[in-house]
Amino acid sequence: MKTFSTPFGKYFRELDKIDKGKRYTKEYGSIMILSLLEEVGEMSRAYLAEHGRKSNNLAAQLDETYKQELGDLLLTILRFARIKKIDLDNSLMYSLNKIAKRKNNPKK
Repeated sequence: MKTFSTPFGKYFRELDKIDKGKRYTKEYGSIMILSLLEEVGEMSRAYLAEHGRKSNNLAAQLDETYKQELGDLLLTILRFARIKKIDLDNSLMYSLNKIAKRKNNPKK
């Protein structure tokens, strides 16, 4: 897989620097899945603190914004894809095509 030739190559190169020398054990993928869940929760909490039912949650408002948390979430997705050798460009195109197909051929 040529991860560095995809639109995500710049980010993969930076992750290579950050993760230099790190050993990836079999359970590391599980750790990444749990990290994804954590980041989704943090982004949701930040979003709801600003726009949702929890606008009076001052502690959440003092934390990172949902826009910053989205960056953490994307970075975790990139790290997971890199470690599991998933071509994100192909994955995104697959999903875009699937959505377009549903739009063009809705269930009746």
